[in-house]
Amino acid sequence: MPPDFDVQECVRRTVAGEPAAARQLIEHLYPQVLRWVRNHLPRRESEEDLAQEVFLKLLQKLGSYQPRTGIPFEHWVSRLTVRTCLDALRAERSRPEWRMSDLGAGEAEWLDYLINQHHDATTPDHRDLDARALVERLLTQLSPPDRLVLTLLDLEQKSTREIAEQTGWTRPMVKMRAMRARHKLKVIAQQWNLTHD
Repeated sequence: MPPDFDVQECVRRTVAGEPAAARQLIEHLYPQVLRWVRNHLPRRESEEDLAQEVFLKLLQKLGSYQPRTGIPFEHWVSRLTVRTCLDALRAERSRPEWRMSDLGAGEAEWLDYLINQHHDATTPDHRDLDARALVERLLTQLSPPDRLVLTLLDLEQKSTREIAEQTGWTRPMVKMRAMRARHKLKVIAQQWNLTHD
């Protein structure tokens, strides 16, 4: 970003719905947000995931931001970042451990299918409710941005373009996050299967 980068003007353009301005604002704030996140990082969260969550909240709340004389925009962002990290710490402490024995027969079948899926594998017999219940259990173990992208893409069947417009992410970022989230989901499912089988 140029040294004369106008944060307030960029905020105004972002609120007005300009995707390019949202990208510039995120690029400008990213190094600071990452530094703040590292200072408050919960044990089970990655810094990249938490930074993404901060920017997701920032874009959602930006319309309610009120500039105050003598207080830079970055001060508002730092408070939002710290609150996001504290929320993640609280969630980590209260997150229940999940056991294979908690699964119903249909869910166990779906878990086995997700982990050991081959191209010629057939889906378990007509257990849509079990599948949805299992996916929702798995999704609770992901960070909010990962959970959001998979929910929008896979459960709500939204396009990458629609998700990009809704979140302020670029389409390549949506695809990359979905790919990473699916990988994490599979790793979590495999760990549960190994640990609790």
